[in-house]
Amino acid sequence: FNGTGANVLSLESALRPHQSVITPVSAHINVDECGAPERYIGCKVQTVRTSDGKLTRELIEPLMHVIGNEHHSQPGALSITQSTEYGTVYTPDEIALLSEFAHRHGMFLHMDGARISNAAAALDVPLRALTTDVGVDILSFGGTKNGVMFGEAVVFLNPKLAEGFKFRRKQGMQLASKMRFVSAQFEALLTADLWLRSARHANSMARLLETELRGIPGVKITQPVQANGVFAIFPREHIGALQEKYFFFVWDEGISECRLMCSFDTTEDDIRGFGGHVRSVLQG
Repeated sequence: FNGTGANVLSLESALRPHQSVITPVSAHINVDECGAPERYIGCKVQTVRTSDGKLTRELIEPLMHVIGNEHHSQPGALSITQSTEYGTVYTPDEIALLSEFAHRHGMFLHMDGARISNAAAALDVPLRALTTDVGVDILSFGGTKNGVMFGEAVVFLNPKLAEGFKFRRKQGMQLASKMRFVSAQFEALLTADLWLRSARHANSMARLLETELRGIPGVKITQPVQANGVFAIFPREHIGALQEKYFFFVWDEGISECRLMCSFDTTEDDIRGFGGHVRSVLQG
């Protein structure tokens, strides 16, 4: 029904309780799933600090010294998000390096693909170039963020990890009585490149938003705009007034960094209106 269900059940299918999943500290499974991975999988979520939401082999390597030590949870999986929670995008080569590292250490690679369509559109590559071709084992394929009313798909690119999954799905209360209505949405999404057109539009709106905000004194863009997200610092004293008219999250309270997401139905008028509102509030 949602990304939490897809992520948790896909990880549970291949992890044992004494194992851990390694992921960026900003990952959805760490900060936005209310502890569901720990509760339902029963394993440790081990986090790595990153500047852009992306795992690298260099960041993971120091955690490998615990392998074989019975006093420590054993690394069992890497989990990456495409595009990341910071709106940044993994290239196929970066994913391939991570999958090779994971497999060499007896781990599997899980991808939270809530916005994989936006990443594929940004890189102008097919979905398989970011998954099948580069060694991803399990994909949580996002529909909701790209126009589906509700529903995500779990795709096992390593079929061995799918054993018993239909029973886990049922036990996890994720089997809809009318599952065909969820599936019908994905048939529509994957027909005639609707998924790609929707993702390209969302990405283009994010680039427009970046351009709009860069011309406003007092606003600082903090991350490269690669997909459909823009991260910007607004003066703390003005955030409340900005949120009275437009809804958005404050991503990092410490530096007043805000998360601004564009979607398949964002319009240019939406972007211009928000930019005008920011100018009005900041310039008094």
